[in-house]
Order: sequence, then structure tokens, then C-alpha cells
Amino acid sequence: MNLYEYMGKQIFRKYGIPVPESYLVEKESDIRNFEKPVVVKSQILLGGRGKSGGIKFAKSQQELNDGVKELLGAKIRGLTVTKVLIEEMIHIKKEMYVSIALDRTEKEPILIATTQGGVEIESIPHDQLYTRHIDPILGYSDFIGREAVAFMKLDPDIAKQFMSILKTLYKIWVEEDCELVEINPLVITEEGKLIAADSKVVVDSDSVYRHKEFEVVDPEKTPLELEASQKGYAFIELDGNIGVIANGAGLTMATLDALTLHKGKPRNFLDLGGTDNSDIVANAFDLVLKAKPKAILVNIFGGVTKCDTVANGIVMAKNKLSITQPIVVRLSGVRDDEGRKILKDSNIDSFPTMMEAIERVVKLAGGN
Repeated sequence: MNLYEYMGKQIFRKYGIPVPESYLVEKESDIRNFEKPVVVKSQILLGGRGKSGGIKFAKSQQELNDGVKELLGAKIRGLTVTKVLIEEMIHIKKEMYVSIALDRTEKEPILIATTQGGVEIESIPHDQLYTRHIDPILGYSDFIGREAVAFMKLDPDIAKQFMSILKTLYKIWVEEDCELVEINPLVITEEGKLIAADSKVVVDSDSVYRHKEFEVVDPEKTPLELEASQKGYAFIELDGNIGVIANGAGLTMATLDALTLHKGKPRNFLDLGGTDNSDIVANAFDLVLKAKPKAILVNIFGGVTKCDTVANGIVMAKNKLSITQPIVVRLSGVRDDEGRKILKDSNIDSFPTMMEAIERVVKLAGGN
């Protein structure tokens, strides 16, 4: 879950990382009286706002008012701006970069720091980056900070502040269940202070239930995807005409691939996960039907998810939702014979292999 900049800075402020004075504006009446030069920053979950016109500078009340009016409701790279952050203007002497991210290959957090900030980290030569994996069991140690400031050749006063920020960033990364905590740029002011001029915080989606304080709507999700997420389903809309329900992300992806191979066009991705609850199966159909497919394919390899449970859920959904689209089911695994009998009694096509089911549903949906 990506957090808006203002949310990331709320976390920084909570943990003691210096951030500029600021306030949030969601409507023009929220604008306060002008006291000093400020930056008007659109709050969208994309980088490169400045290049896209999403940041304005104001040195008067009129410029502040105009900046807010221009940004609120504006479209930036397809996203509508609903909030802007009014932030004091900082006198910048130098911009740096620092982040802690999850290295999925090494299964460890990785610290990245450089004296070259304010630009995309991918554009910085590797020999100018300090990188170090942090053992998740041992955690962060002060020697890592000393190693970083030595690599970056920071002055003693700046080095002390920088080491404190590094230690705090790792604490945030652990305690807030983060996949990424990034400051770009981390500014050295003319007064010799370090301030986080921006924030990028990504919280592990599986930990969201522990962070009710953050309510973020992913702008890239469709309304149906958001509804599915709220109901606990992994669901992605596609542009085909065959609704797909399967159990396990790997099997669901394989189902999409196999459909495409047979010239079928999947309408969605829906992973039931491991469940032995007929209601969960039936409710999945409600979501798929809202995507208006021509046919529905259910692909189940029974283990934790027992085939007769799924069959009962399919029959329940067909009767309760008055489904008129053809349903084709592949059942294999625990209690598959029982499951196929339940489906046969309700005149629902079922097969023991995935390819048989796919060939049938593609034909019914108007493919081969």
C-alpha cells in the first residue's frame, strides 16, 4: 500500500525525523493566511510531479490561492488531484538520497544512500551509491551508519544527523511494516540542518489490518477491484469475456495463460486462496458476474480447498444469483468425485483436467 507524501511525513514527524512545516488542503477554504514562501504540492501516488506540473511555488497570498485552485481537481498523468500539501519553502544547500527497501531476492532489507539526491535513483552510477543489506535478525547497528557517512564523506555535524536519521528509518521500516521507506531529497539546508523534503512510504499490504490510521484508495484499481479487496479477494479486471475463479495465485495465473494459449480471453483474475467455505466460493461469483463475462471458468485443485465444498458453493451461487452464463468447472484433488457428482446433478459441466475445461469454456464463450 503506497502512502501519500503527507502521510509519510506524518510518520517521519512521529518518529522524530525533521520535516518542513506544512498543512493539508482538500478545498479552497482550507487555505490559511500567507506568512512565508511555500510550496504547493499535489498529493498523488506517482513520482515526477514537478515535471508534470504538479508542484507550484508561492511567494504571496495570490500565488498561494492560484496554485491551490490550479492543482485541486487537475489531472496529472491520468490521476485527479484531490489534496495538496502546503509546505514551507526550504533554503537548500545540498540534496541527498536515502532509503531502506525490501530486497526480495536476498530476503533482507537493503539500505541505499548517496550524496546525489533529487533525481531518480536509477540514474545514479553504482559507484556513487552506498548499499548494504541489513540482517533482519541482528537489525540495524551504528557501525552501518559510520560506514555510510565515511563512504559519503559527510562533514561531522551532518554525519551525526544523518546517522540518527538512518537509525530512525530502520525503526520505521520495522515497526510500520514497510516494504520501502525513502527520502528523496534529504536536504542539507543553508543553516546546516537535515530535513526530509519528500517522503515515499510503502506499507506491506498484508499488514494493512494493523494500520487502520491509513485509508488509501489505490488510484490504479477499478471500483470492482476495490470492492473485491474490501471483501478479501485477490481480483484484477482484464479485457476478455471469460470469468475466471481458481484457487492459488500460481494456478490462477496458469489458468489465464492456458486460456490465452487456446485463444480464450480472460475477463478477470480471481484467486480464492485456500478455503473450505462454500459461502466464500458463492460470493466470488457475485464479483465475477459484475464484470459481465460471457462464460465462467472455475479451476480448482483440491487440497485445503475441498472439491465438494467448491461444488456446493457453485450450485449455491447459480441458484441464488440466477446465473444464466455457462459455467465450466475443472475439479481435481480431495473429494473430486463427490464434487463432480454434485455439479452433474445441477447440470453444470465439470472435467478432471484443466485443458478439457478450457477447451469447453472457450467454445462456449465464442472462441475456437
